[in-house]
Amino acid sequence: MKTSLIAITSLVVLGLLGGCSKDVVDASAKPGTPVNVAVASSGPPLAVIETNGLVGSRDEMRLSFKTGGIVRRIAVQEGETVRKGALLAELELTEIAAQAEQAIQLAQKAERDLERGERLAADQVISLEALQNLRTAASIARAARDAARFNLGYSRITAPRDGVVLRKFVEERELVPPGQPVIVLGSADRGYVVRLALSDRDVVKLATGDAATIVLDAYPNRELRGLVSEVSSAADPRNGLFPAQIRLDAVAGVRLASGLVARVRITPSHDGESSLTYVPIAAIVEGNGRTASVFVVDGDVARKRAVQLRFLDDEHAALESGIKPGERVVTEGALYLVDGEKVRATERSAATAAAR
Repeated sequence: MKTSLIAITSLVVLGLLGGCSKDVVDASAKPGTPVNVAVASSGPPLAVIETNGLVGSRDEMRLSFKTGGIVRRIAVQEGETVRKGALLAELELTEIAAQAEQAIQLAQKAERDLERGERLAADQVISLEALQNLRTAASIARAARDAARFNLGYSRITAPRDGVVLRKFVEERELVPPGQPVIVLGSADRGYVVRLALSDRDVVKLATGDAATIVLDAYPNRELRGLVSEVSSAADPRNGLFPAQIRLDAVAGVRLASGLVARVRITPSHDGESSLTYVPIAAIVEGNGRTASVFVVDGDVARKRAVQLRFLDDEHAALESGIKPGERVVTEGALYLVDGEKVRATERSAATAAAR
């Protein structure tokens, strides 16, 4: 998990106070302050992204009514398989049909008025302006009639393709506004995805094709694989987060279903960017924003060196500059050092960036 760079100083001081010891090595071995060191390593320049998401059908469709009204009938249940064209839900048609009939009658009246106006205009009984007004009124009435017929036709929801009813949001006799989702239709045959909501700092690291590992709460001991298949370029205005999807690979013995909770770990690609240098987070001293210091051991002398931080995770600091892979940095005992002080170094094993 990524750690705020602002908190570097407090993290480092607490770690050093808890882990530093003057008896790291035998003080009688040779002169110098005893310290533990680790070798800096290189690795990918982007931090792994860890987040949560929900499993869903790859091609989920949220179906709604074009016009508002009272729900007369919900014809399906959640989990039910339906065929293309099957009735899913419909509104009470009494009011909608009456509105459509009213629009039809008004359109017919406007047409009659226009015909009469054209005859009168031919006899120069009415002005050209009056005739144009009649033509405009007839055009508006025809458009209202067509819209009413359209809304009447969309007072029923039918399945646009074969699928499974994943969710229904309303019940019969409820009043729904136009466009409110009523039923979610999906298809297991088209596969499953994990839907994510990412912060702006994370979404800019992602690209389609990035690898991901997924652990479902329903199968905590099984690790699934997937690839980032979609990354939105616009945030959801409701929460300011960016939608993304991971296409799941099928795994024998794992029954996927919409709504399963998933814990996701994504390894972003780096698009040719040069690798970063990684050191244990315990090596960082005097952190201030993205600038910090470490002690580098050169022979038997500790040299204080400024470094630029890219990010921190639970165990490592990623450095943009200041340290080269292969150099030895002090991880225990740095709190007691000054620049140029002689040290007795004991090297401890350090996880490489490849193992991160």
